[in-house]
Amino acid sequence: MSAVERLIRYCQIDTQSDPANEDVTPSTEKQFNLARVLEQELNELGLEDVCLDEHCYVYAKLPGNLDHEVKTVGFIAHMDTAPDFSGTNVKPRIIRNFDGNDIALNDEVTLKMDSFPWMRDLKGKDLLVTDGNTLLGADDKAGITCIMEALVWMKEHPEFRHGPIAVAFTPDEEIGNGPKYFDIEKFGADFAYTMDGGTVAELSDETFNAASAVVKFKGFSIHPGEAKDKMINAALAASEFASLLPKHMIPAHTEGREGFIHLHNMKGDCESAELEYIIRDHDYAKLQAKKELMRNALDYINAEYGEGTAEITFRDSYRNMKEILNQYPEVCAYGEKAIKELGYEIVHEPVRGGTDGAQLSFRGLPCPNLGAGGGNFHGRYEYCVINELEEARTLILNIIRLISEEV
Repeated sequence: MSAVERLIRYCQIDTQSDPANEDVTPSTEKQFNLARVLEQELNELGLEDVCLDEHCYVYAKLPGNLDHEVKTVGFIAHMDTAPDFSGTNVKPRIIRNFDGNDIALNDEVTLKMDSFPWMRDLKGKDLLVTDGNTLLGADDKAGITCIMEALVWMKEHPEFRHGPIAVAFTPDEEIGNGPKYFDIEKFGADFAYTMDGGTVAELSDETFNAASAVVKFKGFSIHPGEAKDKMINAALAASEFASLLPKHMIPAHTEGREGFIHLHNMKGDCESAELEYIIRDHDYAKLQAKKELMRNALDYINAEYGEGTAEITFRDSYRNMKEILNQYPEVCAYGEKAIKELGYEIVHEPVRGGTDGAQLSFRGLPCPNLGAGGGNFHGRYEYCVINELEEARTLILNIIRLISEEV
């Protein structure tokens, strides 16, 4: 089985997570379908301590074969796909020797280079794309694939010298719950890498600081013909609240290290309304400042419509892992050297999102993020560069070798 055949097989298993069921892990039972496949494959490869637990986490270990001790390195990828777009009945298609032009995914949907201009640089590469009706699932089944491919290669090459290796596959990363029940002690690694990025040239040691906010509005509904000086329209108050927040801070106007306040869900009527936000910034102080902007908007609404009209609840999700990884420079150094050995100039990109590694780093497992060749995640235009998927296996092996050479 080739790497792309393995990826296609995994992508065709629907593992979409569900934020509406985030209090349960996994949020969807169908994630177990892939977890059981991986459990079986790990057992067939002869790994030790293979475990699929009740929360859909898969763990396994490969003992070292060195005559000296080195640290245990771990590799992690998530099994779920994003709730943003359907992951049911995925039909991947291979495009050999991409010509750099628009790609017709089906009769109605075209992946246009004007919308994704960086894809022109992929000319000459082999791509895996969707049929335009679903996402692909390379996020993060490409990560799973390159980890499994590295394990297969090591089984086929017992002469390869390596230290102890831990692998884990997690559920519900896309809804922020990947590390929720992650057992670091059972995993057993001194440090790890999430294989959950884009190009294999990329090493990410920085994520957003993340929080969410729910703003609830209480109205007073009365017949509109008798409403003068009586009605409080909760939906209208919610709309006014949203208009008070800086327009330059929405995702559509931010990039790089610029944070945002993103209204991602709203509902309501005259009697009650609710707005759901996610708040992001690489700088923790700036994240707190964004919360303060929202509190100020809330105070304005309550002053205008009456105290108690609006209330806000914040919940912190994860922190920028850079403040932890700065304490373990050797972890990123292994990844950087391994990327250079592939012939790439290293791309240091702050992740405009989060990874399992962000929370795990703060729990004592330093865990930067590496790429496996995917792009345009969370939608019908998702793709994976097959050449880079194969290189990601080598990237993992390079890291393992570099660690094994430590004396």
